[in-house]
Amino acid sequence: MEAVRHLLFPRDDNAAKELLKLLENPFGSQLQQNSVFAAFASSLGITVAIAVCFSFLRPYNSVVYAPKLKHADEKHAPPRLGKGVLAWVAPLWSTTESEMVDLIGMDATIFLRFTRMCRNIFVVLTVLCCSILIPINWKYTADYVEKNQKDQDAWLYRITPLNVWGEAQWANVVVAWVSTTVVCIFLWLNYRKVWQLRRKYFESEEYQCSLHGRTLMVTDIPKKFSSDEGIARIIDGVVPKSSFSRTAIARDVKILPTLIDQHNKTVRKLEEVLAKYLKDPQNLPAARPMCLPSKKDPSWSSYPKGKKLDAIDYLTQRIKSLELEIKEVRQRIDKRGSMPYGFASYSDISETHAIAYICRRKRPHGAVITLAPRPNDIIWENMPLSSGVRRTKRLWNSLWIAVLTLLWIAPNALIAIFLVNLSNLGNVWKAFKVNLDENPGFWSLVQGIASPALISLVYLLLPIIFRRMSVNAGDQTKTGRERHVVAKLYAFFVFNNLVVTSVFGAIWGFVTSVINTTNKTGDAWKAIIDVDFGATVFTALCRVSPFWVTWLLQRQLGAAVDLAQLWSLLYSFLIRKFSSPTPRELIELTAPPPFDYASYYNYFLFYTTVALCYAPIQPLVLPAAALYFCIDVGLKKYLLLYVFITKTESGGMFWRTLFNRFIFATIFANLVVFLTVWVRGRGTHIQVYSVAPLPVLLIIFKIVCRVVFDNNIEYQTTRFKRQQHQAEAGMNVKEQSQRNDRLAARFGHPALYKPLITPMVHAKAQNVLASVYQGRLSDGRGAGFGDEMSVSGYSDMYAMDSMAAGKAGKLSSTVPGFEVVPESRLDFEFYKNRGEFGEDHGGGNLFGAADIDRPDTPSTVAGRPDSRPGTPVGGMGFGNGRRVNPPYAEPAGGPTYPSQSLYTPPTDVPSRSRTPIYTLNNDSGTNLMAGAALMPVSTPDYSSSPYSTGPGERGYDGGASGPTIPLGILSGGPHGYGNVPQNDNDYVQHPPNHDPTQYDYFRGPPKRRDQGDGSGGGGGSTLRGHSSTRSGSNVWGGN
Repeated sequence: MEAVRHLLFPRDDNAAKELLKLLENPFGSQLQQNSVFAAFASSLGITVAIAVCFSFLRPYNSVVYAPKLKHADEKHAPPRLGKGVLAWVAPLWSTTESEMVDLIGMDATIFLRFTRMCRNIFVVLTVLCCSILIPINWKYTADYVEKNQKDQDAWLYRITPLNVWGEAQWANVVVAWVSTTVVCIFLWLNYRKVWQLRRKYFESEEYQCSLHGRTLMVTDIPKKFSSDEGIARIIDGVVPKSSFSRTAIARDVKILPTLIDQHNKTVRKLEEVLAKYLKDPQNLPAARPMCLPSKKDPSWSSYPKGKKLDAIDYLTQRIKSLELEIKEVRQRIDKRGSMPYGFASYSDISETHAIAYICRRKRPHGAVITLAPRPNDIIWENMPLSSGVRRTKRLWNSLWIAVLTLLWIAPNALIAIFLVNLSNLGNVWKAFKVNLDENPGFWSLVQGIASPALISLVYLLLPIIFRRMSVNAGDQTKTGRERHVVAKLYAFFVFNNLVVTSVFGAIWGFVTSVINTTNKTGDAWKAIIDVDFGATVFTALCRVSPFWVTWLLQRQLGAAVDLAQLWSLLYSFLIRKFSSPTPRELIELTAPPPFDYASYYNYFLFYTTVALCYAPIQPLVLPAAALYFCIDVGLKKYLLLYVFITKTESGGMFWRTLFNRFIFATIFANLVVFLTVWVRGRGTHIQVYSVAPLPVLLIIFKIVCRVVFDNNIEYQTTRFKRQQHQAEAGMNVKEQSQRNDRLAARFGHPALYKPLITPMVHAKAQNVLASVYQGRLSDGRGAGFGDEMSVSGYSDMYAMDSMAAGKAGKLSSTVPGFEVVPESRLDFEFYKNRGEFGEDHGGGNLFGAADIDRPDTPSTVAGRPDSRPGTPVGGMGFGNGRRVNPPYAEPAGGPTYPSQSLYTPPTDVPSRSRTPIYTLNNDSGTNLMAGAALMPVSTPDYSSSPYSTGPGERGYDGGASGPTIPLGILSGGPHGYGNVPQNDNDYVQHPPNHDPTQYDYFRGPPKRRDQGDGSGGGGGSTLRGHSSTRSGSNVWGGN
């Protein structure tokens, strides 16, 4: 024991002094080990080598290097790539920015524009600043050394202003003004270009056809206005002459989101258990898999404590219980349980934006009125929070981030001192030094891996931590959360990785000197004055500047790793070879990965800040940054065209966040110039006064840009004057009632209609699945069997039962409750239109306009949603005669079905007053036969119905009855596909007042059509293709 204690706790009188010495210059070891030329040669050489390897591998691995070519629809598909080694370069030259908007979206286009702006800024600054500073610093440093007979510093320090005094500092003043002017010019030009892109985005067909573009979001609604009519009254209080709007108040979903989340996790857990247990179906393990019961299980206390259960039986029973509970909760959802937020939709986008502009600074009755985000952009759990609660949460969130930022100072310094050079640790810990000397090879390996791995892990975890903190702070949208994450990451990086790294040693040395002087003289204030803090910090900046040159030169490696997708390849290899991946995981591996805008924007902003701040101190940081952006602008263009997708599109709203940080970085750089001329300038400080106006001018510039551009970027129009015929149309309730946008369904909480996922198993285990599966979940994808039908059905598509392969009309014999996936279908291509896969990979934007067609789920055709979308099977089994409630209350005396949910998303089957204008085409929702011609269908003949009262029959809300466009485009219409009767019940007469929104209505008797009847079925199609001539000759397609 004494020997162990001696090993762990040896003491040396010099250890404390050595530690203090290291803390005074924590990054000195890095400067000794790195050379600018070595960093330049190694990073550029490795980058070129990786690019060459990528060029040879790309044609044979399109799943990793060009997944969007396979999965994107015709409108969003990037240019085709040849098999040549350099075939990937040509599209980067020829694809213009206007084409990029259609191909990759506004967010990705703005990202590339920001990258090109950084490239252009640093190329210009490299030419201007280096041509001014380097010759002057070199000459005056040589004169100073010769005059004072001092030793010549290394050449890296001779181009710094460390030994440049007096009049020569006017060069830094000129560079400050030139740099600020160049930055402002490029920011202005790009601000104007972003404004032009936003105008084109507003005028695009996709935006004009979107629902969110003409919808307002109303939050903080008082209790007395928590109704559909209340939302209209709030808006009318501000804009009394606005046209008729469709409003929808949000409903209380209770614990549905939590239950669905538990269900999804349990399903995935069951898939993992089955994948591992059935990895080799011919040789099953002797013992069945076991697991502990979940603490979230209501029956958890009834299980023996610490005893494991049969995992397959327990998880299947747990899934069944959750499905039953979800069904019961959905049935209890009542329209009376309203929430303090809702939505209002208008027929005209211009009017919607004008109303949002008028209401931007007003709070009628305490409510906040803004433009609605995309439905898949909303963070639903934060929507009920009031402004006061969100304000308090943001305050606490900011405090926690500040604490985290401060606490990271010590680990950051210790990593820089000890992990980067373990010999430093040996200098203060003699026992470790002995072991280090005995095993130099092992500890060299640890030193080479530990520091980069730990720092990389921190940088990977920080965005995740900040995202969760932003959600806890009350962010209402995912894109807003990402902008806040960018701001927080940038502040964290600037403080810890720039300020602390640069001046930590200076501050530590300053404090040490003050303490030592105070101990000798007893006068602390005099000691502070005698130790010139400004000169100490300036000297520290000059001494640490070579580190930032080498650090920026090594950033090329990260760009090359992104291009080669090394992490994706490594992760995929490890998953496939050393684990038992589930079919779901294998499908997700083939999906286009989402682009992490927050992390990349933070990196680019941080590189920009480092380069701008150190440009007056070490001019070589400018060409280092320019080289990085010149390379990365092309590589990122390829990745965004062919590999990455935008998970949640914001329409380019990141720009203002980027602009503000760029302004801050420029002001920060001016403060460095201020420090330089204060310490090394003339004694009269005239040079200081020449630099002082720059921060003020930058703030004025920011205000001017905000006034000139911001409103035009955020709103399509700020004024709206309705023509006379438009005003009359706006007051015509009858015409407005025929525009059924399904507002409640599109902007309703996803928990109300989100389909529940089904456990997936590999087809090779299909034969033995029945023998190992002893329970029963539900019928799942084999639904439609009487009273044992799925309890998990809540989607919006009716489909037929699954049929056996090659046996038309014969039901599949697979085990109910599971989805069997053959090897040939373990590809994202077959599942990209299903919400459970698509929501994490673009939300439908890659495969079609997600907000034109209903997000996440197929379009409603007849009745309630199915829990198993995307395959030709039903989950609820409504084909057996079960009814579906209409989305609106029945008139007095009408039939009611208390066993069904009182709240269901509105269907596309026309009620007596609304026309389903969104049922024309939805390739992303059917997954029946991609691109197949539409089948002829028929529609209910209201005029010839024996129970109708004629063409003037009124609906529940006063609208005229009868459809105005053909039905059955997706799911068969009144007599199935091709007007073919489905069963004998089709010939049974229905009772009077049978609601046409009920599913059984379409099983009614055939009606004879008169010649010329205009209600016949007709198809509609949406042109998805486009053709354009790609042109452009700028490097990397720059504009």
